[in-house]
Amino acid sequence: MRMRRKFQRSLPFADAIFDRWERAELLGFGKGSSIYDSSLVFGEISVGENVWIGPFTILDGTGGGLSIGPCCSISAGVHLYTHDSVAHALSGRKAPLHHAPVAIGRCTFIGPHSIVKAGVTIGDHCVVAAHSFVNRDIPPRTIVAGTPARPVGRVEIDGEQVSLKYDREEG
Repeated sequence: MRMRRKFQRSLPFADAIFDRWERAELLGFGKGSSIYDSSLVFGEISVGENVWIGPFTILDGTGGGLSIGPCCSISAGVHLYTHDSVAHALSGRKAPLHHAPVAIGRCTFIGPHSIVKAGVTIGDHCVVAAHSFVNRDIPPRTIVAGTPARPVGRVEIDGEQVSLKYDREEG
């Protein structure tokens, strides 16, 4: 109840009692980064400074490594995969697993419940909208949304001013 009164929230037991900054430090993440206890972490993971990784995420670095640049926000329920077993399953386990690294640039926001496929690079200062499936590279300062994720706008930065500019559909 103390956490509920102090922070106006109630968390699952493990997330409430374990220090997420300490867990990030134990995992070798950059200074000031945090990761909830409910997050799953596999394989080679590199995380920069001041990264927030929300609850119920999957960070899979088993397929060649996962890197997340500094100052990113990885929202609740995001899955970042560096391998898949589609061909392996469809071939009756004869085809090998597909492995490819994933890289997320600095100052990037990945919205809740989004999935990033193996082999994808997301540039600096990008926005991935909630519930998106990212199956191809995203250039810097791009806003993407949908399944599959498509560009829907751009990020403009002028000093400390950040503007999200969305494309308009004609018709």
